[in-house]
Amino acid sequence: MGTEKLHEYEGFVGRLHTLRDHVKDRWNTWKDENPGVFQRHEKTPPGVVYEDYSHIYRRKTRTELIRISAAVMGIEFSYSAETAFVSPTLLKIGVEHKHMTLVWALSPLIGFFLTPILGSLSDRCHLNAGRRRPFIFVMSVGVLLGLLLVPNGELLGYVAGDPKPSDSHYNNSHPWGVFFTVLGTVLLDFDADACQSPARAYLLDVTVPEDHARGLSTFTVMAGLGGFLGYALGGINWDATLIGRLLGGHVRAVFTLTTLIFIVCVSYTITSFKEMPLRLLELRGTLDESDEIRTTGPSYGSLEVDEEQENSSQYVSINGEQPQSRKSIVPAPNASLLIYLKSIVYMPKSLKILCLTNLFCWMAHVCYSLYFTDFVGEAVFGGNPTGPDSDPGRELYESGVRFGCWGMSMYSLSCACYSLIIERLIKNFGARKVYVGGLLVYSSGMFLMALTKHKVGVIVFSWTAGVMYSTLFTMPYLLVAHYHASGTFERVEDGKEVAQQIRGLGTDVAIVSSMVFLAQFILSVCMGYIVNAVGTTTAVVVVASSLAFCGAITATQVVYLDL
Repeated sequence: MGTEKLHEYEGFVGRLHTLRDHVKDRWNTWKDENPGVFQRHEKTPPGVVYEDYSHIYRRKTRTELIRISAAVMGIEFSYSAETAFVSPTLLKIGVEHKHMTLVWALSPLIGFFLTPILGSLSDRCHLNAGRRRPFIFVMSVGVLLGLLLVPNGELLGYVAGDPKPSDSHYNNSHPWGVFFTVLGTVLLDFDADACQSPARAYLLDVTVPEDHARGLSTFTVMAGLGGFLGYALGGINWDATLIGRLLGGHVRAVFTLTTLIFIVCVSYTITSFKEMPLRLLELRGTLDESDEIRTTGPSYGSLEVDEEQENSSQYVSINGEQPQSRKSIVPAPNASLLIYLKSIVYMPKSLKILCLTNLFCWMAHVCYSLYFTDFVGEAVFGGNPTGPDSDPGRELYESGVRFGCWGMSMYSLSCACYSLIIERLIKNFGARKVYVGGLLVYSSGMFLMALTKHKVGVIVFSWTAGVMYSTLFTMPYLLVAHYHASGTFERVEDGKEVAQQIRGLGTDVAIVSSMVFLAQFILSVCMGYIVNAVGTTTAVVVVASSLAFCGAITATQVVYLDL
C-alpha cells in the first residue's frame, strides 16, 4: 500500500526513475560478477583509444585456428603452381637443365640473408596494425606479382621484342621471355617461402602456449590441403575445358585460379584477430596493475614478476575464464633491433642443431618438390621437354608432368592427414621419436621410388613425402615456441649456468625458416650438374632419400626438453 501511494505521489516520471535505478543496479551487479569481459587497463596513456585484446589471452577454437592459418593454404596453392610448372616452363622457353637449376638459386641467395633480418624487423615493428600482419601483406603482394609474371613471361617477351615462332620452324629463343619468367620465379619463390615466417609468428602471437601444438598442426593441415588442391588443380587438363580456352591454355588457367584463391585466403587471415601493437606490449599495462615488473639481467625476451605476486598476475580474459600467462610474447624491456640482429649470428647450441636438422629436411624436400614433375616426365614417362609441340616425346613429357601433379597432390593430402594425428603422436611417443621417425619414413619412400620408377610408385611413395613435410612444418616451430614459452634454450649441466641472451620469437622462427633458402641454394647449384653427370633425373629422388637419412641422424641430437 505504501509503495502504491509513493508511486501515486511521484507520478509517471517517478516510476521511470525507479526503473532506471533498478536496471543500473542489476547492470553493476552483473559487471562485478563478470570482471573479465569489460576490464580495461587503467595505465593506458592519454590519447590512446582503448581496444580489446582479450582474444590474445584465451584458448582458440578449431575454427578460429583454421582462419588464422588460412594464409598458408593460399601460399601452398601458389607454391604448388610454382613447383609443378616453373621448371617445365623454363625448359620450354629454352633454358637448359644446368642453367635452370641456377635460376632456383637466385631466390634462396636473397632469402637466406634477408629473411632473418625481416624477422628481426618484425619483432621491432611499431605499426598500429601489429608486428606480423604488415609483413604478411607486403610479401603477399610479391607473390601476386610472381603469379602474374610466370605464366605470362613468354607473352611479355614477345611484346618486348622476342622473335615470334613461324609455322615452318620452331623457335626456342626467348631472351626477354626468360627474363620476365625468371623475375616472376624469384618473386614468387622468395615471397611464398618468406611469407610463412610472419604467418607462423602471427599464429604463435595470438594463441596461448597451450594452443601452440594444436595451432601448428592446424597450420600444417591447411598447408597440406592447399598443396593437395593446388596440385590437383594442375593435374586437370584445362586445355580441354572452356575455362582453359578462355584463359589462354593450361598453365595460365592454373595460375589465374591460384591467384584468386590466394587473395581470398590471405585476406581471411589478416582480418581475423587484431595484434597488440609493440608500444602496448612494452607498457607495464600488459600486466595487471597490482603486478610489479622487474627485470633481472638478460633474459630470453620474457618479463618477470616478483615471486610472491606471480600467482596473482592476470591478463584480460573473456567469459570470466582464468586468464593465461603470455610472457613469451612480451619483448624484453631492453630489446632493440640491433640486439635481435646480433642474435641471428650468436645462437645457442640447441638452435644450431635444430637449424642443421631443418636444413637437411628442406634439402630432401626441395629435391622432391622442385624437380619431381621433371623426374616423372623424363624418367617415368620417357618424355623430352625440349622438343617442339608436335613431337611425341614432348607430349609424353607433358603427360608425365600432369601425372606428377597428382603424385604431389597425394603427398599434400598425406601431409594434411598426418597433421591431424601428429599432436597425438607427440603426446603418446614423444617429440624425438616422431621427428626421427617421420624422416626415416620419407627416406625409405624415396629410395623405393628410385628403384621402381613406375606410375604406381609415383602415387604410393608420394604419401611418404607428406609425412616428412608435416614433420618439418610442425616440429621445428613447436620446439622454438616451447623454448620461448619456457625461457629455456639449453639445459644446465654440471651445475654451470648457461649464459642467456635476449631473443625474439619472430627472429628465431625466421632463422629456422631461412634454412629452406639455404637448402634451395645448395641444391640449385649442385642438382643440375648431378643430373647431367648421372645422365638421369632418377638422381633427384636418390639424393632426397640420402638427405632425409642425414636429417634423421641430426634429429637425434635436438634438444627436446620435456616434449
